[in-house]
Amino acid sequence: MQKIVILINSLESGGAERVVSNLLNLWVEKYECYLILIHNYKFYELNSKVTIFSLNESKEYSGIKKLFRLPILAYKLNQIIQKNNFNQIISFLTRANYINILSNIFIKHKTIVNERAMPSLQYQYGLNGKINRFLIKSLYSKSDLCLSNSHGNMMDLKNNFNIANLSYVHNPFNLEMIQTMSKKEIEIEKKRFTFVTVGRLDKGKNHKLIMDAIKNIDADLWIIGDGKLKEELQSYIKKLNLNDKVYLLGKKENPFAYISKVDCFIFTSNHEGFPNVLVEALACGLPIISTDCQSGPREILAPNSDVSFQLKDNVEFAEYGILSPVKNVEKMKEAMSLIINDESLRKNYQEKSKFRANDFKIEEIIKQYEEILCVE
Repeated sequence: MQKIVILINSLESGGAERVVSNLLNLWVEKYECYLILIHNYKFYELNSKVTIFSLNESKEYSGIKKLFRLPILAYKLNQIIQKNNFNQIISFLTRANYINILSNIFIKHKTIVNERAMPSLQYQYGLNGKINRFLIKSLYSKSDLCLSNSHGNMMDLKNNFNIANLSYVHNPFNLEMIQTMSKKEIEIEKKRFTFVTVGRLDKGKNHKLIMDAIKNIDADLWIIGDGKLKEELQSYIKKLNLNDKVYLLGKKENPFAYISKVDCFIFTSNHEGFPNVLVEALACGLPIISTDCQSGPREILAPNSDVSFQLKDNVEFAEYGILSPVKNVEKMKEAMSLIINDESLRKNYQEKSKFRANDFKIEEIIKQYEEILCVE
């Protein structure tokens, strides 16, 4: 039986982690599947047939210490590769990618790396940004193949990091599972027109933009996710007197049950790779408002447009959702008011949403991965 080996930071809640768990849960019926974790933390459920190894790295390391740990972790990975005769490793997320490539110093194997975010925007600032930009430029070109999850992300790697060995595969989605889970009951009751957003509570997701926009709109907002800005966002809610309309619901094992119960999905990221939550919201039958950040939203909601184009000062009624300029409160407010007041607009997007989600079903996307991995 052919072996598939995936290396990732952990299986805590996140887009890449969900992709990995979905792929392995399908592949394990046909292949010998292995998962190697840097941090031994699991949020998503995995089929018990998947063999799991861990590099047992502590999460306490940060900054320059994390950098110096890379060769140590690469050596640990090398030991697992040798012991189990692995000849190919596919890694997801930046740190796992570095370790995968560096382990090739010790023992030769085929290295396929997955870049999931737009690195030129994710690593703009500070020493951490400089280190990561240097490592991506230096290491990614040494892999056998560098995959991204969107065309925009791939072009970022090509244009800003001089990576040549590139391709992209959109993220796969288990639509049947999403639709089944979306029917489950939830503990919170919808009181009026309600928006929902899902994502880590960090600066890149820009949750404050939605809060500023909803301040004078007669609607509620549910925020699903956790992160380092939780207390800061809670204070911001209090400062704007939004306690009766903006709710931080925390991390949810089944976000689809919440998404499916509201009127509109809203997304305000400053930058992305390929935002899974947009496809998941489409699969739940929701109309979508999203910032036109690079990359991902335009590729998902306006696939026939120029994906390198970015809105500056207008709202765009795209084929599968509404796009709004990044960091523009007034235009986001305009889009939110339109979706509340125009029922025919909402219904038009609702009718198209599940049709578009079908383009990302796992049964089709997984074939692209199998071709890349040369498995049958």
